[in-house]
Amino acid sequence: MMRRVVRLVCGLAVLGGLAGAFAGALAAPPSPSGEVIVVPIEGTVDEGMAHVVQRAVALANADRAAGLVLDVNTPGGLVASAFEIRDALFDAQVPTLAYVSRRAFSAGALIALAARKIVMAPGSSIGAAEPIPKTIKTVSALRAEFESTATRNGRPRVLAAAMVDANVDAPAWKRPGAILSLTADDAKRAHVADAIAPTLAAALADANIKGQLVYVGYTWAENLARIATTPEISGLLLSLGVLGLLIEMQTLHGIAGTLGILALALFFGTHVYAGFSNALVVGLAVVGVIAILLELHVVPGHGFAGILGTIALVAAVVLSFGIAFFAQALPAVAFWGATRIFPESAFFKRITLSAVQGPDYVASRSFGAFLGRSGVATSFLRPAGVATIDGKRLDVLTEGDFLPAGSPVRVTRVEGARIFVESLKE
Repeated sequence: MMRRVVRLVCGLAVLGGLAGAFAGALAAPPSPSGEVIVVPIEGTVDEGMAHVVQRAVALANADRAAGLVLDVNTPGGLVASAFEIRDALFDAQVPTLAYVSRRAFSAGALIALAARKIVMAPGSSIGAAEPIPKTIKTVSALRAEFESTATRNGRPRVLAAAMVDANVDAPAWKRPGAILSLTADDAKRAHVADAIAPTLAAALADANIKGQLVYVGYTWAENLARIATTPEISGLLLSLGVLGLLIEMQTLHGIAGTLGILALALFFGTHVYAGFSNALVVGLAVVGVIAILLELHVVPGHGFAGILGTIALVAAVVLSFGIAFFAQALPAVAFWGATRIFPESAFFKRITLSAVQGPDYVASRSFGAFLGRSGVATSFLRPAGVATIDGKRLDVLTEGDFLPAGSPVRVTRVEGARIFVESLKE
């Protein structure tokens, strides 16, 4: 009996050991991939760029890459997007390097400072991060971000603050009242940059990061978000959307309304993807468009659905982007106002056609009485010409046939002042 117990305990111990070894093998992190993930930080810093960096950091962490490199050449952009990129770099579990190939200004400077190492190309520069609008609150907040980022990676805190706040005293590097921008040589001497290298390969060698370069590009959705969320394109889409709905109110043909809805869908869709909007905003926009369409095509003239839809659509824009951004749709609103105000203005009544026929207005003569009557072509009809119908000379048209003078004809169709005839010959 005792031997059975000993054997059972030993067997359980062996099984436990094998299970532990198997679980340990499953839980063990993957072996390093030996790849170096390269992310282009080019053009305006925006939400599309933030998506790419976040995706690259996740890939580098999952594959245990040899390093993550930011190829920086940007004049700046959205501060909120720079914050997201900075936070993503802080979450990186692999060495990070910012290679400033030409410039890292404004938001780009914060991104570069977030990397553990900075290598700059000859002739490149970094800094000039004064926020716009320049208020006490925005300057203070951005300065704190720069200082904490620099301190985390062992860079001069004062110089990082001087890039944002002109009141920071750094006499050795800038004149009073100016914000700080550093050339590559100055950044190296000030210990903002770790080295100067002419190429990315040289920068990797200096940072002792080795491996096969894997470039992370933008997906089509990220590219679309980058384009459609720029202030110019966003304003254009918003204006086209509102203008399309306003024209639809005037025409009820469906074409302008469809184009307007497509423009608004692209506007809100890209902003949701970029993180500017949420489900509440999209819901308000959808309710607004549906209510306006109901007013136009289902219950016209009641006004309630149209008013509700307009309020919901305006609220969606204001909640997402503020009243200042809504001003980009003012051209469309101005168009609607012009269609309502100008025709009723005493001045514009003198220079535009009146919407109401006056007592002296004379419409075109009706030729409906000649429908089905017969006559003779007085001139050649090719296809227009003159025919005598019931003793009256009339301007007529054929359906495209050529008829010689003297041909018997009959009126087949009358459209306003146009009389169509056909030959009576078989």
